Amino acid sequence: MKIGKLALAILAIFTSIAIYCFSMTFASEKQPINWQKDSLLSDPFLQLPTETSINIVWFTEFEGERNVVKYGTQLRQQAEANTKKLNRVREDRDSQLGSPPAESTPRDIWRHEATVEGLTPNQRLPYQVVSTRGQQTLSSNVFTLASNPTTETALKILLTSDHQLMPMTAANLEKVVATVGQVDGVFFPGDLINIPDRASEWFDDNRGGAFFPSLQGRANYELEHNGIKTIYHGGEIIQHAPLFTSVGNHEVMGRFSPKINLKQAFSNPIPRKVATKFYQQIATQINPTQDSQVKANWIKNNSFNSDTYEEIFSLPQSKTGGKRYYATTFGDIRLISLYATNIWRSPTLEADAQGRYKESVTDLDNPEAWGYGQHIFEPIAKGSPQYEWLKQELQSEAYQQAKYKIVMLHHPPHTLGGNIVPPYTNPQPKLSYTEDGELQSRYYEYPIEDDYIIRDLIPLLESAEVQLVYYGHSHLWNRFQSASGMHFLESSNVGNSYGAHLGDNKRPIPPYSPQNYAATGNPNGLDPIMPNIAPLIDESGQPLPYIASNDITVFSIFDTQTGTVSSYRYDTRHPNSAVIKFDEFKLKE
Repeated sequence: MKIGKLALAILAIFTSIAIYCFSMTFASEKQPINWQKDSLLSDPFLQLPTETSINIVWFTEFEGERNVVKYGTQLRQQAEANTKKLNRVREDRDSQLGSPPAESTPRDIWRHEATVEGLTPNQRLPYQVVSTRGQQTLSSNVFTLASNPTTETALKILLTSDHQLMPMTAANLEKVVATVGQVDGVFFPGDLINIPDRASEWFDDNRGGAFFPSLQGRANYELEHNGIKTIYHGGEIIQHAPLFTSVGNHEVMGRFSPKINLKQAFSNPIPRKVATKFYQQIATQINPTQDSQVKANWIKNNSFNSDTYEEIFSLPQSKTGGKRYYATTFGDIRLISLYATNIWRSPTLEADAQGRYKESVTDLDNPEAWGYGQHIFEPIAKGSPQYEWLKQELQSEAYQQAKYKIVMLHHPPHTLGGNIVPPYTNPQPKLSYTEDGELQSRYYEYPIEDDYIIRDLIPLLESAEVQLVYYGHSHLWNRFQSASGMHFLESSNVGNSYGAHLGDNKRPIPPYSPQNYAATGNPNGLDPIMPNIAPLIDESGQPLPYIASNDITVFSIFDTQTGTVSSYRYDTRHPNSAVIKFDEFKLKE
């Protein structure tokens, strides 16, 4: 790049910083949205079970003078809640609300969390949350709680993923409860919503299928087939069963800018390393005292963050990853939740488009506008902090003694879906210049031999005898098994699907380096396993080794008493049809 254009790029950075600082001052003075609803914003849900305690969390649109959990016999016992305001949640013109604001506007939402202690394992107690505002007292219905179950306790765990306010999600969760009753826990490997800082996606999107209502039986989502309308309410699940999640790409927000809407802010993250480089160019101007917190905040605000996700959930924590990756024991299960996801970008190769394989030709002179390919948010390669933490966890006594060892992550190791391409590795830029030194293209390569999940993670899990690797991201159901007996399950066809890539349904891949990008099949070697009870049949009468449908929704249940994972399907085109168990397999002990 010529010196003049570099100066322009740095000037653009200065301008962005000035706008950002002004917007922060303006935002702090601007009156936030206040809906003043005369109800709790969510039902309570369960978090962080220990042997003798559990946490209860709920949300309101007011701080409240007193927020408590009543529990036990006749609800005579009480636990006071700690209350904090969410920092980043907003609404904008694209929010699905009755009167959305014209621009990105803060929304006042308070989170209440109480710890109920002194519990006896395997004993359920009734509870209710109460928030008081002035003379008004708002109460939830009465639900049940329990501490961490002991080993040998029979548990039913819901395996669900990629809800994202998709059309069939409420139907799916309603059928979970109708089919198996109350579950004991929920394992959810990411993509809970679409845009994490948009409050209504969590609580009250007016289409009726926001995250919490769907998992709490308070949804109101209408599906129509052949003129027949059916309203689904989701399932009353997480009021009674603790929720364990992983970070998916839809839990990560991108760079902040006051001039763009929430969707644009979500879709424009850049790597931390790049943001750090930009910071160093202007550090003396924006941080003359070299305050480490100022530096950290600037880099985060100008790269990516998972702040809202981390504010909403109370999860187990690791020393190096906090809530973003962790391990916990739940009954007979040792659950390891990994932070393995990258930004999703379009596979387009059009000249003026930015995507996973290239930068737009119109932005080549402006590095601040680059997307930097489909970059990874948290390293998981050998030698990274997450990898080293995982090595220690797999050697821990808690892991070694567990009857069932399950690893949960968002990105698929094996799938027929589209999101497994390109390989899970850092984008390698390939630059070309004109004769006078002008940058004329910036493409990205993803060598398949450097796929960190296949090259580094899976061998580690195989050696530690993990029984099940559970994931989502591609919005379909399929499963695989390695030669050692380790099972791989993707059960994320909850609300919609983008298809399975077999036969004529090819993934869009670049014409160069064909060895790195598989147009069809599972790029990583294993063949999909045919459902062993009632597979779907294609138009030619052949059974399908997957479910990828925008009409048929799928959920899976892990039963610790038998060690079996059972998968069920429900056809929303026929509201009165039965839920069908179509596959079942058993984890080896």
